[in-house]
Amino acid sequence: MTEQRIKVEVAYAKQREQALLEIEAERGITVAQAIERSGILGRFPEIDLAVNKVGIHGKAARLDQPLASGDRVEIYRPLIADPKAARKRRAGEARKESRAASA
Repeated sequence: MTEQRIKVEVAYAKQREQALLEIEAERGITVAQAIERSGILGRFPEIDLAVNKVGIHGKAARLDQPLASGDRVEIYRPLIADPKAARKRRAGEARKESRAASA
């Protein structure tokens, strides 16, 4: 690998299938370019970069953000449920169970 080239990884995970693809590219490659070059879009056609959020090592990133050698681009699946609503629902269920047990 020359100084003009870098290695990055592109990651995507479904419930029962994960992919971690390494690519070598020119310095200055963006998140979107790395995703396209990795071939992951062909492997997982449900990925829509207009919908799916992306990150680098667990931190939110823009599609036009340049990458550094060793970066791991992560493509996140959309949330099925709003986390706040899910917590409220679980708390409500726990209160009901607690009341039923004490009655």
